[in-house]
This record gives sequence, C-alpha cells and structure tokens, in this order.
Amino acid sequence: MELTSLLKRLQIDDLNNMQKETLSQFNPEQDFILLSPTGSGKTLAFSLLIEQLIQSKKNEVQILLIVPTRELALQIESVVKTIIKGHKILCCYGGHDTKIERNALKEAPVILIGTPGRIIYHLERSHFSTDGIHTLVLDEFDKSLELGFLDQLEKITTATHSLERKILTSATDLDEFPEILPLHNPIKLDFLADAENKPAIQFKKTISPAQHKLKTLFNLICSLGEQKILIFCNHRDAVDHISELLENRELIHDMFHGGLEQRDRELAILKFRNNSNRILITTDLAARGLDIPEIDTIIHYQLPSKEDAFVHRNGRTARMNNSGEVIIMLKPDDNFTYLPEDTEEIILNDHYPLPDNTPYCTLYIPFGKKDKVNKIDIVGYILQIQGLEKDDIGLIEVKDKESYIAVRRKIAINIIKNGGNGKIKGNKIKFFRT
Repeated sequence: MELTSLLKRLQIDDLNNMQKETLSQFNPEQDFILLSPTGSGKTLAFSLLIEQLIQSKKNEVQILLIVPTRELALQIESVVKTIIKGHKILCCYGGHDTKIERNALKEAPVILIGTPGRIIYHLERSHFSTDGIHTLVLDEFDKSLELGFLDQLEKITTATHSLERKILTSATDLDEFPEILPLHNPIKLDFLADAENKPAIQFKKTISPAQHKLKTLFNLICSLGEQKILIFCNHRDAVDHISELLENRELIHDMFHGGLEQRDRELAILKFRNNSNRILITTDLAARGLDIPEIDTIIHYQLPSKEDAFVHRNGRTARMNNSGEVIIMLKPDDNFTYLPEDTEEIILNDHYPLPDNTPYCTLYIPFGKKDKVNKIDIVGYILQIQGLEKDDIGLIEVKDKESYIAVRRKIAINIIKNGGNGKIKGNKIKFFRT
C-alpha cells in the first residue's frame, strides 16, 4: 500500500493519531478492539488493517465485515472500495434484492460486508463458503448487541470455523463481552478520552412547555438560517408530526426512519448529502452510519434515555476535526443527568424569516452502473443542453440501475424539458424529479 497516494485519493494530509496507533499496535496473531469517538475515522483505520490481511488466493471470501444497519453497511462499502483496489468487495443487506446478491456471490468477493440477518440468509442457503474466512470484523459491535443480534452473531461466529482473528470497533465500551464472542489475548486501543479525537461540540438548550414545543422547534430552525440541521426524535410519530409542520410551512426537508421504504431512506440521505435539503428529521436510526461531515447542528427534539445514544447522536456533527453545535430541547421539569452542566440557554424570538430554499434540487435518470453509465457521461450530456454550465451541476451519485444528479433549482425545468432528446451509452435519456 502506498500511503501517500492513498491520502491524496482520500483528500487528507495525514492519518490521525488513532489511525497511526492502530497500524502500529495491531498484531495479526491477536484479536483487536478499537474504541474511538464517532467521526474520528475508525472505518479508515480498520480498512487499512484488512488491506494488509488480504491473501493472494482468489475465489473465496477472506474477510467478513458485520455491521448493525444497512446504512452503515453502505457507508463502509464506499470507504473500503476507496482504500482497497484490485479485489472484489460486496455489500449485502436487508431491503436489497436477494437475487442480485446471490448472483454476485457466485464469484466470491474477497471482502463481504453485511448486516447479520442478510449474512445468515446467504449462509443458510450456502451462497458462499466460510472455509477461507480468516478475519471477522464487527463494526459498532455494541450496537449489534443493543439491537438484539446476539443469536445471529453467535451463528456467524460458529460458522466461520477458520477464523484467525477478530477486529471489533465501537464509539462506546462494554463492561463485559458475551461468551459467544470469545476473544484471544486481545489488544485494546481506547481513544474515547483522547483530546485529538474528542469532537469540538458547543452545547446549547431551549426550554419550553410541551404544548409549545413544535412552535419552539420551528422558531429554532428559522433562527439557524441556512445551516445543515439533523433533528433527532425518539419515535417515528414525532418525526411525522414535525414533517407535517414543516410541510405546511413549505420548508424543504426529508424524513429518515425505519418505517420508510429502503429506497426512500437512501434518497433522503442522498439529498441531504448533496444539499438538495438542509433539514433531516430522524430517529436513532441515523445516529450511526451516516458520513455527512458538513452537518452544522444537531437538535434533540426528544432526548434518549441512555447516555450512549446521546453520544452517538452528537457524533453526527463535529466530525474529523470540524466543529459543531448540539441544541437540546427541554421541558421545564426535564432532568437528564448525562447532560453537560452550565449549558447555555437560547432565548428565541417569536418571529424569524423563513430560510431560503436550498440552491440545489435532485433529478434522476433510470440508468446506472449496470447500463455502463458513469458520472462523466452524465456531465457531458447535460452540458450539451443550451444555457447550462458546469457550475450548474452539483454532486452526482450513480447507483446500479439509476443515477441522481444535484442541479441548480433555477435550471432544473430546463433540463427536464430539453434533456430528453439524446442517448447515453445507447440508453434514451429522460430526466425525472425525485
């Protein structure tokens, strides 16, 4: 591995202290536990480790990487593919087409990433062999246990009978590890209190009676102007109520929770990432696995009962040495012992101007990687439309069967009206709004 070229590809100047220590302290003869705050770069750290562990033999899974949620699985797949070149990497997760995954497994990937349930689905049907798996990575292992995946993890560890090592990562520690997860003389690196990795978060609070909480939230959102905001709720119903309020006020936003279809969840994150919206209302489902470094403010509309959940939510902001703000919404009689002391209180006015619409919106075409369509093709095609310039095009994400393009709102209609007269790689193109 050439570290200089890798850093350039990742657009970073150097590894942080945690990542350097991970590389220097790791011993392939021992199990390894890495504890470090959310947003500190754990995925990059363990990706560098497994890159070293890949053996030259082909046609079998060598590294099995288990994560608790499909969003985290997709995020890790993206990072691993950026770091590790020349090897097949496959991601399997609930909500994805099992037939596509089954066909992809016919030529075994070197690295298989997946959620526990989906990995067991393929294991039980012998869609891949465990004979060559020498490394098991459990990312956010505490979350997997919290979500009730203990039995599934036991099935997976029992099936991977040729394991030589386990690598476990998390942003919170466990008092004790379950017996089904035996560790061999583990090396444990704990960076949870490390100053370099500690997020630079400014905590604030608002206090209002329950009957005025929605109004207070709306005023708070408007007071933040054009910041990128993630709003956490404990329940889906609260997400829906807030969404209805913002919809009535014609404030662009998206929702993200387990009651939505997988495609809608992925689209909400995509639009949040490409600045088609600045407000995402969510449950704890978004507390892990989202890599959106530009989030300015976290709002806790409802606080979780456990401090660990609070910590993971806050980890969505102030990532990778950036700063961030966390605003806690409280009722007068609320008492959460884990909250920071002497938190500054925000006094809101009754009226703020509505924030401007986001500069971008997202269009899509029903063609993607399976149709040999790539980003360069899409940019070249759009720039042929009269009156458009390169600066009018934002982030483009190409999926297997469709592609999403962020474009300036002012030119979206022009693209939809005048962009349907040509082809890309033999595919007749028509643009649609998301």
